[in-house]
Amino acid sequence: MSNSGDDPNALHLLRLLHGQPAGLSLSQLQLRLPERVATRTLQRLVAALVRADQLVPLGTGRATRYALAQPSTPGPISDFRSDLPDYAAILPLSHDALAIAAAVRRPLALREPVSYQIELLEAYRPGHTWYLPESLRQSLALLGRGAHSADVAGTFAKEILNRLLIDLSWASSKLEGNTYTRLDTERLIAYGETAQGHDAIETQMILNHKAAIEYLVDRAAGLDLGPATLLDLHALLSDGLLSDPAASGRLRRRAVGIGGSVYLPMALPQRLEQVFSLVCATANAIADPFEQALFVMVHIPYLQPFEDVNKRVSRLAANVPLVRQNLVPLAFLDLPEQAYTDAILGIYELGRIDLMRDVFVWAYERSCQHYAAVERQLVPPEPVRLKYRRQLGEVVRAVVASGKLADEAQVQVLVRDSVAELDRERFVQVAMVELEALHEGNAVRFGLSGLAVAGWRRGPTG
Repeated sequence: MSNSGDDPNALHLLRLLHGQPAGLSLSQLQLRLPERVATRTLQRLVAALVRADQLVPLGTGRATRYALAQPSTPGPISDFRSDLPDYAAILPLSHDALAIAAAVRRPLALREPVSYQIELLEAYRPGHTWYLPESLRQSLALLGRGAHSADVAGTFAKEILNRLLIDLSWASSKLEGNTYTRLDTERLIAYGETAQGHDAIETQMILNHKAAIEYLVDRAAGLDLGPATLLDLHALLSDGLLSDPAASGRLRRRAVGIGGSVYLPMALPQRLEQVFSLVCATANAIADPFEQALFVMVHIPYLQPFEDVNKRVSRLAANVPLVRQNLVPLAFLDLPEQAYTDAILGIYELGRIDLMRDVFVWAYERSCQHYAAVERQLVPPEPVRLKYRRQLGEVVRAVVASGKLADEAQVQVLVRDSVAELDRERFVQVAMVELEALHEGNAVRFGLSGLAVAGWRRGPTG
């Protein structure tokens, strides 16, 4: 390579590293380049830029990151490198994101109390304002788009639903301090087994996530980011967790405080309702699904429209545009809790989204890596099963409720009015396979208890 500066990949790579004082790893650079570059080619390119004193390596071995030899924004990088947050070793952070992390980690007494600033919302103009630059949106679209992009909304999420229920329920709950392990969560969701040593609130939080995710996936084609969707998500996610049950699925009617922060959310209920409507209208006017997702992750927690469970609503709502367009969902797997907390505080106290943007991008790239591996393990889905998922559940529950072991004639009668004649024969075959495989351990897939299935298996007594 005679002059690495003439290589378009080299130029793009250098642009990527602007505002990344903590550097990026080879794998992170490879994901962000607009054209897929072979690993060996990228290694040679980076080595040439290091020799040309345009890049500097940070760290050693597999943990090596590469940064620009000169800071890309005013101010010395050393201001932050002496006190980098622990998660900077995992997440590539911009110079501005590092500044936010440093500011919100100061002692509470040194941070100036602030209230809700409507200007952050009013300054956002869909189609003109962008939290995610175009190059980054294009990179995320390339990563998140799969084989189902032209299919019915929610097809991909339904294909990976069993994994998504566990992954997203566990990871989102973990960001709230829930101590269920991933294995605990899998046993609870798949088998209804409550983990020992955990209080009822943690168990309820996991089950609420499961219900909210199922709602989101089942209704993907008809959901938007309007008030009805957000209120429904709040009702499902807050079920049994609020001191006032009537506050579930309703905008708050009292002032709330934020623990560990100097931020004071809006207090006047009438004004809150107006701004909530404006947040929803703005979100729905955004065309790009990734920009929509990040917008709700910023503005729902910032407004605090509900008495509690605001961040959980924002994380599930962020998945609405992704699931609707058959993009990889955002599961928040392996996201450091402190990174997310600092990003939220940056919005609350500084009105800055830079750290949340870096958190969002890293979390989405991680989800894409995870579900690419999951998809390779999946057995190709049965089209009739996907098309008639609701009817299949109804048939299984009806057969169990009848107390009689199933036969094809019984199933034919049950689906006479709900399954198209063209699909009926194959549907009956699928239903019979499911009924034959039904046992106490997998009964939860159809909303049944293990006890009910065990009784049905034994047949009538006496």
